[in-house]
Amino acid sequence: MMLTGQTEVLPDIEIPSGPELPNAISELKKELNAVLLAHYYQESGIQDIADFIGDSLELSRRAASTSADVIVFAGVHFMAETAKILSPEKQVLLPDLDAGCSLAEGCPAPLFKAFREKHPDHVAITYINCSAEVKALSDIICTSSSAERIINQIPGEKPILFSPDRNLGRYLVRKTGREMLLWDAACIVHETFSMRKLLDLQVEHPDAHLIAHPECEEPLLEKADFIGSTSALLGYVSERTGQKFIVATEAGILHQMKKRAPSNEYFPLPPEAACSCNECPYMRLNTLEKVYLCMKNRSPEILLEDRIIRAARKPIDRMLAMSS
Repeated sequence: MMLTGQTEVLPDIEIPSGPELPNAISELKKELNAVLLAHYYQESGIQDIADFIGDSLELSRRAASTSADVIVFAGVHFMAETAKILSPEKQVLLPDLDAGCSLAEGCPAPLFKAFREKHPDHVAITYINCSAEVKALSDIICTSSSAERIINQIPGEKPILFSPDRNLGRYLVRKTGREMLLWDAACIVHETFSMRKLLDLQVEHPDAHLIAHPECEEPLLEKADFIGSTSALLGYVSERTGQKFIVATEAGILHQMKKRAPSNEYFPLPPEAACSCNECPYMRLNTLEKVYLCMKNRSPEILLEDRIIRAARKPIDRMLAMSS
């Protein structure tokens, strides 16, 4: 069973305002010997003061390599859990405990356990966007960048369960030629992109390249000029200057794209509805104010049972060995 703790909140904490807030967070980092991690999908203000910016696994591994006593993970719940799995001796704080993930929530551990039991001869390859308990029930964890390489190492006669992202799974079936039994869940952000609005953007900017995360739906991926993980998308645009890109992933990545390759033009692919649905609502729960408060309170804290940490670490280590 997963434990997620929240210590007593200190009363009447005054939050610094304006430019004083980032400075106050920097002081708290020194006081706590803390490292601040920010996923690419976080708001720009958090990215700008983070010690490390990146994808979830990359961030957890970098934090584990530091001498920090405290990890502040500006991301979502499964990411902070991964940091705790890789650094069980460190305190891991999440600015907002409600910062979840539609993929992780779409694959509850009891149902996943039953799914595995129905297919005992299958190897379970599970996307890292899942809970610690689901990781503990898996054979191998993968990321969007390592999944293809890992699948290609599984003997052809061995059937595969791929969970929880059906869109990433379908993309990998096409890439590897391996039939896999797919869990039926999806990212709420990557399923909102509008094909109609993509066509409108392509008419307006016919010279723009469409780049997409493999969590997007198949019709969009079929039109993409480049498909890759968040880090791969960032690397792709960084190697090209003076070009235009239609970006089909969470809009927070545009902040780093503009910093790394400012001569390019970027157009976030909008959803069908007139909303900010190309921004992850879970990621945006974290704010600079909440980063400050979680450090001040040393809460909310991610706590996992030792048995979950040990069991979840094994499929992560298998992934690292197979993707090196």
